[in-house]
Amino acid sequence: SSWPVQRRLAQLLAQSSLVVAPAQPPIPAAPPLPPTSPPGPSTAPGRSGAGANDVMAAPDEFKINRDLERQIEHVCVEGALTQAQCRWLCEQVTDVLQDESNCPPVRCPVTVCGDIHGQFCDLQELLRISGPLPETNYLFLGDYVDRGHNSVRTISLLFLYKLRHRDRITLLRGNHECRQITQVYGFFDECLQTYRTPAVWKAFTEAFDFLPVSALIDSRIVCVHGGLSPSADTLDEIRQLDRIQEVPHDGPLCDLLWSDPDERAGWGVSPRGAGYTFGQDVSEQFNHTNALQLIARAHQLVMEGYTWCHEKQVVTIFSAPNYCYRCGNQAAVLEIDEHMRYTFLQFDPPPLQKEEAPSRGLCRSIPDYFL
Repeated sequence: SSWPVQRRLAQLLAQSSLVVAPAQPPIPAAPPLPPTSPPGPSTAPGRSGAGANDVMAAPDEFKINRDLERQIEHVCVEGALTQAQCRWLCEQVTDVLQDESNCPPVRCPVTVCGDIHGQFCDLQELLRISGPLPETNYLFLGDYVDRGHNSVRTISLLFLYKLRHRDRITLLRGNHECRQITQVYGFFDECLQTYRTPAVWKAFTEAFDFLPVSALIDSRIVCVHGGLSPSADTLDEIRQLDRIQEVPHDGPLCDLLWSDPDERAGWGVSPRGAGYTFGQDVSEQFNHTNALQLIARAHQLVMEGYTWCHEKQVVTIFSAPNYCYRCGNQAAVLEIDEHMRYTFLQFDPPPLQKEEAPSRGLCRSIPDYFL
C-alpha cells in the first residue's frame, strides 16, 4: 500500500513549514514630537502620491493640526500671531486656495455670512451663535479686513480655520481683499502698527489673490461678494476668469466684487466708481440662464442684517453689527438646510465690542466711500 509513503511525505512537509524566520530587530518607539510654534515650511504636509512617502503623512498631519489648534486658541484668547506665523499661514493657505476653482461647489447645510470688516469680537459672536467649526459648514462672502480695529486677528483666524477644516469653510474674495483698498481703509496701517513692517500685509494681500470669486450651493444658489457683470452672463464664463491677480479697475473680475442690485432696470453706472448697478431684469435673466433660484451677496450695509430685492431673486447679507462701531445696525447670517430651506439669524454686537478699542496710531479718519 502507498499509505505509509504518503504519511511520511506529510510529516516531512509539516516539518519544513515550521522553519522559523530570523528574528527582526525591534521597531524603536517614535520619539515625542517637540513643540513647534510657529511651524515652519518644512513641517507642511506633502502632496506626494501613493508610495513610501505616505508613511510620514499621518504624523506630519497630526503635528500640523496640533499646531493649528494652538494658534487658533492663541488668536481667540490672546492676540495676533507672530510675523513668522503669519507668513507661514499665508503660504499654506495659498497652497489650499490655488486648488479651488473660481466657483467651488458647496453642499448644504451651510451658513452664509456677509461682511466682517475686522470686527473680531463680532466674528466670535457669529461663530458662537451659528455653531463652531467643524460642526457647522460656513461660506463667507468676503470683506474680512479694513474699517474694524482687529483685521489681523480676523483674517488670521479665518485662514487658520481654512487650513484646519478646509472642507468645512469656503472663503470668497471681497473688494477689500486687495492691495489698493487696504492701503486706504486700515489693514495696511494695522499691519504696520502691529509688526513694524509691511511684510505681513504683503503676505496676506498676496494670499488674497488666490481667493475664489464665487461659489455655487447645490447647483441652485450662486454666491458672490458684490454682484453681476455685463461681461459674464454664465457661470462657465466666471469659471474661466484669471482670478489670480490684483483686482483690476474694470472688467468681470472687478464687477463681481463691486456691483450692486438696483431698482432701475438694466445696467447702470455705479456710484462707487467701480462695477455696475443691475436691475431685476438682469437678475432674472442670469438666474434663468444658469438654472439658479437665488443670488446671495454681501457688500452693502443693511440695517436689519439682510434684505431681499428683485422679488427674491437676490438677497444681501451683512454680518458686521454696529458697523464701524457707530452705525447701529443688526447683523445676520443665512442658514440653508439640507432641504434648501432658508433661515436668517439676526444678532446684535456683544457687550465686548465696546472694549474693542483701536490701537494707537489707527485712530486717523478713514474715508467713507459708501456710508
